[in-house]
Amino acid sequence: MKNFTTVLKIAPAFLLASAMVHAQTDSTTKEKKIDEVVLVGYGRQKKSDLTGAITAVSEKDFNKGAIVSADQLIAGKAPGVRITSSGGSPDAAPNIRIRGGSSFSANNNPLIVIDGVPLDTNNPAGVANPLNLINPNDIESFSILKDASATAIYGNRGSNGVIIIKTKRGGGKLRVSLNTNVSVGTVSRYIDVMDAGEFTSFINQNYPNFNYLLGVGGDPNNKTIPGKIYDTDWQKVIYRNSVSSDNNLSVSGSLFNKVPTRLSLGYNRTEGVVRTSDYERFSAGLNITPTFFDNHLKIDFSLKGLFSKLNAIDDGGAIGGALNMNPTLPVYISDAGLTGQPYDRFGGYYQNVVLKGNQYLIQGQSNPLAILMQRQSPQRISKFLGNAEINYKFHFLPDLRAVVNLGLEASRSNLKTVYDNNAIATYRNPQSSVVPNDYVFSPGVDYAEHQSIVNQTMDAYLVYEKKYSGFLSHFLVQGGYSYQNFKNDGYKDQYRYDDASGLRVPNPGTILNPSNRYYNVLNLQSFIGRANIDFYDKYLFTLNFRADASSLFQKGERWGYFPGVGFAWKVNKDLFRESANVNDLKLRLGWGRTGNADIVGVAGFYPSSAYFSIGGSNSQYFPGVGTYSALPFNPNLTWETAETWNGGIDFSFFRQERISGSVDVYQRKTTNLLAKVTLPPGQGLTNEFTKNIGSLENKGIELNLTVVPVKTENINWSVSGNFGYNDSKILDLGDVKNIQVLDSTLPVGTGVKLATNTVGGQPYSAWVLQQVYDANGKPLDNVYVDRNNDGIINENDRYFKPIRPRWTYGFSTTFNYKNWDLNAAFRGQIGGLIYNTRKIAQGLKSYTIPSNSLNLNNTLASTADSPFTISDNLYLSDYFLEDATFLKLDNVTLGYVFKNVFKSTNVRVYASVNNVYTWTNYTGQDPENFTGIDNNFYPRPRTYTVGFNFNF
Repeated sequence: MKNFTTVLKIAPAFLLASAMVHAQTDSTTKEKKIDEVVLVGYGRQKKSDLTGAITAVSEKDFNKGAIVSADQLIAGKAPGVRITSSGGSPDAAPNIRIRGGSSFSANNNPLIVIDGVPLDTNNPAGVANPLNLINPNDIESFSILKDASATAIYGNRGSNGVIIIKTKRGGGKLRVSLNTNVSVGTVSRYIDVMDAGEFTSFINQNYPNFNYLLGVGGDPNNKTIPGKIYDTDWQKVIYRNSVSSDNNLSVSGSLFNKVPTRLSLGYNRTEGVVRTSDYERFSAGLNITPTFFDNHLKIDFSLKGLFSKLNAIDDGGAIGGALNMNPTLPVYISDAGLTGQPYDRFGGYYQNVVLKGNQYLIQGQSNPLAILMQRQSPQRISKFLGNAEINYKFHFLPDLRAVVNLGLEASRSNLKTVYDNNAIATYRNPQSSVVPNDYVFSPGVDYAEHQSIVNQTMDAYLVYEKKYSGFLSHFLVQGGYSYQNFKNDGYKDQYRYDDASGLRVPNPGTILNPSNRYYNVLNLQSFIGRANIDFYDKYLFTLNFRADASSLFQKGERWGYFPGVGFAWKVNKDLFRESANVNDLKLRLGWGRTGNADIVGVAGFYPSSAYFSIGGSNSQYFPGVGTYSALPFNPNLTWETAETWNGGIDFSFFRQERISGSVDVYQRKTTNLLAKVTLPPGQGLTNEFTKNIGSLENKGIELNLTVVPVKTENINWSVSGNFGYNDSKILDLGDVKNIQVLDSTLPVGTGVKLATNTVGGQPYSAWVLQQVYDANGKPLDNVYVDRNNDGIINENDRYFKPIRPRWTYGFSTTFNYKNWDLNAAFRGQIGGLIYNTRKIAQGLKSYTIPSNSLNLNNTLASTADSPFTISDNLYLSDYFLEDATFLKLDNVTLGYVFKNVFKSTNVRVYASVNNVYTWTNYTGQDPENFTGIDNNFYPRPRTYTVGFNFNF
C-alpha cells in the first residue's frame, strides 16, 4: 500500500498526541487509589513496590472478540513481548518472545505458570497450542516477568521470561455470570492465482503443445486442442465461512458465607476457515479457598479439567494443493457428467489419472477437497491441571508462614488418522494387476498414537514478613525447596503399504519394541531464596537466588546457580512529596543471571548420557534379531547462562492517573549457547550434534504509556500503547563464523536453507545473493552482484539480511459513554523480512508445465511477467525477501449494557470484528509470520462476533 509509510507515522503520533491532551476538570468525587497487587515468583507484591521489569495485564485490558486461546488475550498488550501465531487454524501454535530469543536451539518460549504450577514445555501429542488447554474466560490476570532480577527465582526456566497466569477466584455475594457468543469467520485475502480463462490463455500463448491437458477429455494426439474447460476456484472450494460459538457459565461467592468459591463451565466450538478443520473444547474449573484456625491456615484449591477434540487436516496437501491445482478441472465427476471407469473410483471426486500399460495411475496433484473430506484425524486430549497451596501462619509467630504447594498437570492424548472407502490418498496399483482390477483402497485407521504426560510439582518454603515504621519499613525473607518431575509415556500404531498387494498392513516395531513404545523422564530439583528489604518505604531492595539441578546433564555439570538483585527508589516520596500532579515516580535498577536447559525438543531427554535406541525394522542387519543403535551424546553439555541488566522508570501524573506508564532499557548477554550444529562425515554418531557454543547479546528499550484524556461521570476515554525495540547480535560462535539454521529449509529446491547464524549478525539472518535490476527496476534473470569482484557468483558473494523485526508495538483505545462502550486495538511491527515462497514456487513460467507427469500446475496471475528461469542461485535471491512491516487493526468491539433487565440482572450485548484490516506493502497473503518463510499459510480469518453477557 503506497501510503503505508504515512500510516506508520500517524499511528505513534496518534498515541503521543493523546498524551498531550491535558487533564480536564472533573466534577466527580475523588477516587481512592487502590494499589494493584501483582504476582511475582512464589509470591505477590504491590505494584508500587516492584523492583523488577514486570508488566501486568488484567481482565479489563484483554483483547476482545473471538478468543480461543489464552495467548490471544494479550497479543500486542505488553512492550517487548512478541506473540505470533503460526496461522489461523483453531489450534495454531503461538511463538512468544520476550525481549527476543536467548538461544539458538534450546526452547525460546517463556515459562508459563498457571496458579502456581509451571507447565511442561513439551506439548502433549496432538497439541500445537498448549494455551488452548485453559479456558480464557477463567483468567483474571497475566504477570509478565521480563528482567533477570524478577525471573532469577525461576532459575533454569527463567531465561526467556516468565508469564504467570492467575485464574478467577470467588468471594463475597453470590454472582452468576453467563457469557455466550456466535462468530462467523471469512478468509480476508486470497492468493492471486490464475482463473480458468487466464490459465487457458497463458498455456495457449506459451505452451500450446500442452493445450490438451487443459480441462477434461483432451486428446494427446491433438496436443493443441484443449478438452472441455471448467472454471474452478480451488481456494474457494476448500475454504468456507466458518461458524463458531463460545459459551461460559460461572457461579462465584462464599460457600456457607465463609469459603470463597468459584465454579465455571465452558464449551467452545471453533470452525476453521478450511473445511473439516474443527475444534471443540469442554472445560470445568473449581477454585475454593477455605480457612481454618482463626484464619491461620488457608488452603487454596485450584482444579481445572478439560477435554478437547481437533480434526487435524493436511495443511500442505489441501492449501498447497488448492494453489497448485489446474483451475480448468472440475471438483466432482458429476460436474462433468463423467461416469464409469476410471472416473468413478474416487467417491465422486474428480481425479486426474492416466493409463500406463494396464493400470490407471494418479497424475499430479490430488483433488484438494477430497484430501479434506476423505480423511478424519481426531486428536482427543484430556487434561487436568490442579494444585493445593497450603499456607500456615504460625500461632506463636504470626509473621512466619509455612507454604507448601502441590501441583499436578496430567494429560492423555488419543490420536488417529482414518481414511474413507475411496480415499485418493490410499489409492494403490498392486503389482501385476490390470484394468479393471488394477487398483485397491485401504480404508480405516492409517495411524494412531496414545500418550500420557504427568508433570508433578512440589514447592515448600518458609516466609517471614514484617512491616515496621521508621528506618526499616518492610522486611521479607523466604527460602525453600522445589521439585518437578516430568514423565512422558506412549506408544504408536504404525502402518505401511505392501508393494505387492497395495494394501495397508501393520508396521510393528522391532522384536525388542513391538508396540513402538516410548518412555522418558525429566527431573528438576531446586533450592530457592528471596529477600525484600525496604527503607522508609522509599528505598526498596530485592534479592533472589536459585540453585537448580537437571537430569539432562551429567553430575559434574548438573547444578546451576542463578542470583538476582533489584533496587527501586520512590522518587516521588523524596522530591515530590507536596506535588498533587506526581502520583508515582520510581527508578528501578536490576541485575541477574538465569539459565536455560530446555533442549528436549532437539536433543531428547538424555543428550549428555550414553544411551542406545532400538534398531528399526528397516535397519536390521540380522533378520529376526533385535539390535540397538548408539545415540549421539555430549557429556560436557551444561547450562546456557543469561546475564541481564535492566534500568527502568515507572510514572503516574495528575489526578486520577491521567498519564501513567513505564520506560525500560536492558542488556542481556547469553553465554554457553546450546546449539545443534552439523558435523563432518565420520566424526560422530550422527551428522548433527548438540554442544555449548558462543554468546549472544540482546539490548533494547521499552515504553508503556496510558493516557486518560477524558474522565467524567458519563464519559471515560483512555488510550494505551506500548513500543519495544530489541537488537540481537551474535558475539561469538567459538571456532566457526557461521552456523546454518537447520529448521529454515525452503520448500523449493532440495535442502536449501535460508537462515544462518553469523558472528556480528542477528540470529536467524537470511544468507542470500543480491539481485541485480535493469534501468526500469525489473530483476534480471540469474544476474547477481559480485560482492567480492572475483568474477564468479558463489557463496562468497552472499550477504546477511536480518529477518526478525526490531520494532514491535501495540495500542488501543477505549471509550465509554453511559452504558455504551467502544474498544479498538491495533498492533504491528516495523521492519523484518519474509520470504515470499509463492513468487518462486508458482511465479515461474516453467512451473506450469509437467516435468515428470502429465499434469499442469496453476501459477500466480503475475507469472506471465516473470523474467526468471530455474537455477540453484535463484532460490537464494534477495528478490524474494519482502518487507514484513505491518499495522493491523486487530479488533473493534461495540457494546451496550442493559441494567436491571431482571431483578439485579445486567445484560451486555456486543458486536465485535477481529482481524479487521492490515496495512502492509507485503505482496503475499499475510506479513505476520514468525519463521519468515511464507508457504501454505493457513489464513487468519476475519471474524464477526455477536455476544451476550448476563450477570446476575
